[in-house]
Amino acid sequence: MELGIGIGWRPEIAAEVESLSGIDWVEAVAENLCADHLPDSLVRLRERGVTVVPHGVALGLGGADRPDPDRLAGLAARAELLGAPLVTEHIAFVRAGGPLTASPRLEAGHLLPVPRTWDALDVLCENVRIAQDSLPVPLALENIAALITWPGEELTEGQFLAELVERTGVRLLIDVANLHTNHVNLGQDPAKALDELPVEAIAYVHVAGGVEKNGVWHDTHAHPVSEPVLEVLAELRSRVDPPGVLLERDDAFPPGAELAGELDAIRATLRKAASSADAGPDRAAPRKAAPSADRGPVASPDRASASDGSAGTGARTTAPAPVPAGTRDRTAVAQTALLSALVAGTPAPEGFDHRRLRVQSRALAAKRADVVAKVAPELPEILGDGYRAAFLAYAGSRPMSGGYRRDALDFAEHVLIAGGPADPVARRRLTYWWQDRSGARPPRRTTRLVRAARAVLVGK
Repeated sequence: MELGIGIGWRPEIAAEVESLSGIDWVEAVAENLCADHLPDSLVRLRERGVTVVPHGVALGLGGADRPDPDRLAGLAARAELLGAPLVTEHIAFVRAGGPLTASPRLEAGHLLPVPRTWDALDVLCENVRIAQDSLPVPLALENIAALITWPGEELTEGQFLAELVERTGVRLLIDVANLHTNHVNLGQDPAKALDELPVEAIAYVHVAGGVEKNGVWHDTHAHPVSEPVLEVLAELRSRVDPPGVLLERDDAFPPGAELAGELDAIRATLRKAASSADAGPDRAAPRKAAPSADRGPVASPDRASASDGSAGTGARTTAPAPVPAGTRDRTAVAQTALLSALVAGTPAPEGFDHRRLRVQSRALAAKRADVVAKVAPELPEILGDGYRAAFLAYAGSRPMSGGYRRDALDFAEHVLIAGGPADPVARRRLTYWWQDRSGARPPRRTTRLVRAARAVLVGK
């Protein structure tokens, strides 16, 4: 399906998106939409014939666990409500722990990279097949940006994606900003990745901005698209004419005129790259993933393809082999150890770059603080300038286990139990805010909070 040029729809820029000219389609974060009701802006866009694609961020298809049926059902419901031609998600894990490791469940609140190993690929492919069987439309998966890389990886990014497509028939959402991020942070060559992956499986392309700090590229989606990212887009366009290209922006939203300017830059890049490709010699056909040094060819007999070779069509003609025994357990242990180091301060797993882990850990805590401030804006209002420092101190010892709204409540409770905030009026407001939203709590913690609240009332 030809999508054309699009932009990420966000409530903060809904009016600007509606007023932009030349927009063929939009993408909306699936988890930010109700399963049975659309925002008026999206209704108006659909009435104008603008395609809306739901973009999931919470399935965690690269995680050790099988996909959660309720999350899959929610994504399917949103796809049907929107009349979407496809849905998209990420090649990432977002949570770890739980029954497979007999440890507490941990939430990353962020997309974390899966190791490019055969074990991780086996788990990912089975999870993708489960998702495909639960969704009413085709699925496309996005490559993610990373600050860290796993030790002992057995495949390049292009090889990993090629094998994923070969086995499952899933389509690809290629984020050229993420390819640039991994080039700066991990030394991975975007051109090599594009050469190795099956470009005919591309459903569409993401373009987004970021910023470099102390030699690390942060994929912020809050800065203008940089020239190096547009150069990667041109590299991709020299190989294939993608069905769709979309501008992402998630924060620090500029005026509509600036968004229009970024879209114009994307269009100009595509036109120039297309002209260069037409004028130059024919580019060779996309290459299959290179053989693994220790596993033989990528499409090896013991890991038979789940596809008939029609990459990216979503068709699978042979029954997939089950994940080998113990593979999910090994994956769970490895991912839990990494996530625990990032959000709970446990020792870093062997082989990881400790400096990069610290950078990633600080980034996760900062993102938690920012998102909690958005989902519960009363908290920074009540706590004032002390909000961020208080939240980061809390996040250093309290991993997220139930999503951002639960995190906001747990943070407020933590502050109250610790005797804060110092100002009696702020403490009273925070107490009322927590009581209004918390509902039933375990007796021990509730008792402690009630005592704190009584102390506030007595001290009025």
